[in-house]
Amino acid sequence: MIRQPIIAVLGHVDHGKTTLLDYIRGTSIASKEAGRITQHIGATEVPSDALKKILGNKLEKLGIKLTIPGLLFIDTPGHEAFTNLRKRGGSIADIAVLVIDINQGLQPQTLEAIDILKTYKTPFIVAANKIDVIDGWEPVPNAFFLETLKKQSEKTKSLLETKIYELVGKLYELGFNAERFDRVEDFTKQVLIVPISAKTGEGVPDLLLYLSGLAQKYMERRLETDIDKPGVGSILEVKEIQGLGKTIDVIVYEGRIKSGDTIVLPGVNGPIVTKVRALLKPRPLSEIRDPKQKFESVNEVTAACGVKIAAPNLDEAIPGGTIIVVDTDTEGTIDRIKSELSEIGFSTDKEGVTVKADTLGSLEAINKLLSNKEIPVKSGSIGKVTKFDVTEAYSVKQRDEYLGVIFAFNTTVTEEAREEASKLDVPIFESNVIYKIIEDYEEWIKKKREEEKVGLLNSKFYPAEIRIIPGYVFRRNKPAIVGVEVLSGIIRPGVQLVNGNGEIIGKLHGLQDNGENIHEAKEGMQVAASIDGANVGRNVKEGDTLYTYIPPEKIRLLIPALEKQGLDKEVELLKKIRDIEKRQRSDRL
Repeated sequence: MIRQPIIAVLGHVDHGKTTLLDYIRGTSIASKEAGRITQHIGATEVPSDALKKILGNKLEKLGIKLTIPGLLFIDTPGHEAFTNLRKRGGSIADIAVLVIDINQGLQPQTLEAIDILKTYKTPFIVAANKIDVIDGWEPVPNAFFLETLKKQSEKTKSLLETKIYELVGKLYELGFNAERFDRVEDFTKQVLIVPISAKTGEGVPDLLLYLSGLAQKYMERRLETDIDKPGVGSILEVKEIQGLGKTIDVIVYEGRIKSGDTIVLPGVNGPIVTKVRALLKPRPLSEIRDPKQKFESVNEVTAACGVKIAAPNLDEAIPGGTIIVVDTDTEGTIDRIKSELSEIGFSTDKEGVTVKADTLGSLEAINKLLSNKEIPVKSGSIGKVTKFDVTEAYSVKQRDEYLGVIFAFNTTVTEEAREEASKLDVPIFESNVIYKIIEDYEEWIKKKREEEKVGLLNSKFYPAEIRIIPGYVFRRNKPAIVGVEVLSGIIRPGVQLVNGNGEIIGKLHGLQDNGENIHEAKEGMQVAASIDGANVGRNVKEGDTLYTYIPPEKIRLLIPALEKQGLDKEVELLKKIRDIEKRQRSDRL
């Protein structure tokens, strides 16, 4: 049996991947996406009847007889964080469409997508999108490219030609021989560039024509499938459907799945073994993620297709995992899933944030983005944010308040967890748009650090260097009262004092100037200081230079704060204090 080819749609964010599929199927999935960015892999089947309707008599003119049952598109996220998720889409794809905004050219995620295609040796066609925004372009909706090209002015044609050859040049630098599709001489050696507008539909018929034609001509053997083999698929999402309970959206890329089949899939607490109760296929040209689209109940499905599966005990199913139909070796199938589970979720010993996500792909994505931002992660797992997650984050907060937080990407927070987070003051950053979570976190850190800097500038944690004035010892201990000169900075009661070796001498209890209590003494002032713990003649001597003790994490905050205000002398003093403390720590080791 010849199955329909699986086509991965890849490219940079906002270059029009979902909009292209919207045009083909006549829906509006793009406008429903959170932040208008695709967050999960979606699947759309375009049957051969729909292809024939779009292509009209073009097939007959070119002498092409459509033999494939249709095209199965996988719409993959374009944001930079979704590398692994796109890898999953690319790995099961027969051919790919690389969508590139012809006005922007190759962007970081375009290059990333090309790397994925190279890794899996997946052939691809470039859809050079947004020709309709080229200066002077006169749109001809739904037209084949060469038909709409005839309607354009010479100036507009020249602009288009320049943009295409810029694209050809960039692809050549990456090792690809690319050319506009109507000029290609060898389809096995050259990459086709099809100029399109996903908005007006111009060039889209050409894209579908060449996808179908190339798949038929060069992939016939690859598309042959044994429909009697046990089905294997990839879980896209786990959803609650009224009347069905928990269901899973699946891309079946091998074999057959029948109603009543025993299936094994990864679960939060181990492999799930269950039986297929119902198979629901989205109607042609609808989208498996669209909740408003009705499904058709079927007895079986074969590769390649997108299907919704209803079965018992799917509550803990892990999106992004593999689903396998059990043939005869149940234990062997369970072992395959156990092997996959060993790679899902993690916990480390290092201090870091807590990450929760709704799918394996989402978890991989946000972890990658956090890694790129050099934000350490203590644990990552799939599911709701629980009270346990909050407790874990709070334990981190005790040591580093900037890392004692939770990221909840496209998942929910239990009421118990929310109450605990409020009580323990553990921030939870929630969003179904991945970059929004990171932006909110970075903004929170920025605001918190600014507040802390202001507090630090007015607190006891301010650098000061003082000298005990010889001949002015009024009491030697309990507390020691001595005359001091402030050589640099500002000193305030409550701060600990260390000597030049980093050894703590005592705590500054109070300051007096001419018999009056004062709350601070600045550079150049000579005042009386009472120091708890100091013993003149033992741990401190007349003429000694002392420094305020400032914890290393406070020094890291104070240095940029003081630099911003141009207080270079205080910055140098801070660095001196930092070096003294480093030496002391080194001596202890």
